[in-house]
Amino acid sequence: ESIMSQIRPFDYSQKNAVLVPVAALGVGGMLLYWLRSGRKIKTIDMGDGWWGAGEKPPKGKEDTSIRPFKIETSDKEIEDLHQRLDRFRFTPHVEGAAFHYGFNSSYLRKVVAYWRNQFDWRKQVEVLNKYPHFHTTIEGIDIHFIHVKPSYIPHGQAVRPLLMVHGWPGSFYEFYKIIPLLTEPAKHGLNEGDVVFEVICPSIPGYGFSEASHQKGFDSIATARIFHKLMNRLGFKEYYIQGGDWGSRITTNMAQMLPQSVKGLHLNLVFITGQGLGKMIRAMLGAYVPWLVGFTREDAQRLYPFMQKNIFDVLRESGYLHIQATKPDTAGCGLNDSPVGLAAYIMEKFSTWTDKSFLHKDDGGLESKYSLDELLTNVMIYWVTSSIVSSMRYYKENFSKDPRIHDRVAVYVPTGIAAFPQEIVHAPRVWAKRVYKNIVTYTYMPRGGHFAAFEEPKLLAQDIMQFVRKVEQL
Repeated sequence: ESIMSQIRPFDYSQKNAVLVPVAALGVGGMLLYWLRSGRKIKTIDMGDGWWGAGEKPPKGKEDTSIRPFKIETSDKEIEDLHQRLDRFRFTPHVEGAAFHYGFNSSYLRKVVAYWRNQFDWRKQVEVLNKYPHFHTTIEGIDIHFIHVKPSYIPHGQAVRPLLMVHGWPGSFYEFYKIIPLLTEPAKHGLNEGDVVFEVICPSIPGYGFSEASHQKGFDSIATARIFHKLMNRLGFKEYYIQGGDWGSRITTNMAQMLPQSVKGLHLNLVFITGQGLGKMIRAMLGAYVPWLVGFTREDAQRLYPFMQKNIFDVLRESGYLHIQATKPDTAGCGLNDSPVGLAAYIMEKFSTWTDKSFLHKDDGGLESKYSLDELLTNVMIYWVTSSIVSSMRYYKENFSKDPRIHDRVAVYVPTGIAAFPQEIVHAPRVWAKRVYKNIVTYTYMPRGGHFAAFEEPKLLAQDIMQFVRKVEQL
């Protein structure tokens, strides 16, 4: 009996040794099949749209040509601007205001004086025209984009197409300093000769030189579809995409819509929506045991004190968002009529969104990171195109829909994230993984804020190249 009692447990354990791995393998196989099948099924429906005035023309009658475009100005345009600047009504600020109340009016007086007497719009138009510009009509509206190719391609070198998408209140001009680093890296001391790009930078419809939608409902998903059509029209079947601000949402939607066309997605801002109570509990635990909720030491430094950095700071910086997401045309018509009001509204964002500490500076720290020529050129793109109202409407069109749609479809294409320390909100890798399932690179950038390509072009270019190199090796 004692011998038999020893044999039975031995037989039982032998069966377990066989059955447990088999069961695990079966469950694992089913789970893998479910995940893989989910990856194939769960995409955003591409659909179709029509945003032009009037009715959609019959199929095959649409103009699909790509037309060269050149930015121009006139004496009349400049004289009108100068007359409006001459009528600037100064409003004294309270003592010690710095940028706590918004754009400091004493510094604004200096900006207006420079704009009126020293800023040369004709010269800046030449700067803007140094890259090739184009227009093409997609879904009834004219889409503006620049397309820059390398001037020299080493023998045997593959050139990778890269679509870069701006946000608000930026423009395609944000990418002017990073484009040469990506198209001719060796020339600019990056020594990254194995990774060379041709860069396509479109203007979001309703921004700058892209026509605004004539219909209600134009959102980031419609934009993603249009930009896929743009890349296809340019002859690309596969391409890399990059974005921050609205560009992050648009390129994420592109990856969710046609993952087979997106070789890689690189972001310098990750939107985290939803997660509710669970996110709050993890955030509370992370203050004491960050490792328990998957935070790194760097995550903890960027997230805490949590209420200050993620609630109070965000509320202070997001008043514009509520206006633009509800009744953009009311405030917009005033900005469209006053160049000074427009400059204050836009340039204030380039202060605190670049560095939160600039709130305490009388000049908003603006000229420590950018030149007035650069800042005013971006403002002028909105001014001469009268596009501030349509750019603000983009918030209403997007926020009037359930934002959770963007999180319900996971992103499986290779993803790179550049986390800049002065970004308005920080998204730890563990949070980003809830949507972006295939994060290839996640970099804690040493400096920089919201307008990464405009402020730190070299850092961003290096991170994009590092990401692409890893994707190409997969």
